[in-house]
Amino acid sequence: MPHSKTGRKKSPKRILALPDLEHATTAVLNSLTSASGQRTYEHAIREFVAWYCAEPRLAFNRTVVLRYRIHLEQRHYAPATINLRLAAVRRIAYEAADAGLLSPELAAGIRRVKGLRRIGVRLGNWLTPEQGRRLLAEADVATPRSRRDHAMLAMLIGCGLRRADLLALRLESIQRREDHWVIADLVGKAQHVRTVPIPTWVKNAIDEWTVAAGITQGVLFRAINKAGRVWKDPPLATYQE
Repeated sequence: MPHSKTGRKKSPKRILALPDLEHATTAVLNSLTSASGQRTYEHAIREFVAWYCAEPRLAFNRTVVLRYRIHLEQRHYAPATINLRLAAVRRIAYEAADAGLLSPELAAGIRRVKGLRRIGVRLGNWLTPEQGRRLLAEADVATPRSRRDHAMLAMLIGCGLRRADLLALRLESIQRREDHWVIADLVGKAQHVRTVPIPTWVKNAIDEWTVAAGITQGVLFRAINKAGRVWKDPPLATYQE
């Protein structure tokens, strides 16, 4: 640890000023590869910074983060939302300590703050396999637009893709491997690469769409204008998450 001119050690930094928080925030966002993840974390961090700076000379330590967790609970946020906000605060502490802006001991204490337990099951209207089959069977495939929508539903249901994965999918990624159709080297969340099998009925829906739209390469699912004309292959950056 650096020494002062008097030979005494500098005391660990306990309070982060706004420039320190901005520096740590930038470091956190730069460490994320997903644009949606950056937006989510930036919003969570901005809310914490606003709360943290509302009280002058508030120490940045485990006790303060526990108080922030109580503050979030009092606002009746869902456990998943609270846990995400706390994860963002932990990342701030890590980056601040890594940059020498915060004592490593304080950062370690902050990272030990636990989130809330998620009890029960996630609420929502989930389709059963039979409902999914019925939805696809009743789809009208008389126009290119309806064929596109039917193929998108088939991919979502049959392959379990996220929306961002679906929109970024390129025809070249659909390949035949060992007598099976797959989405090869799909890059998902946190840059995880995986190969996704494509059921035969999903591949049939894709073929109906590509033939109707005249797509032979590039982005698979494209916009259709009012005249029913399919857009040309857009730049790849347009579909990046």
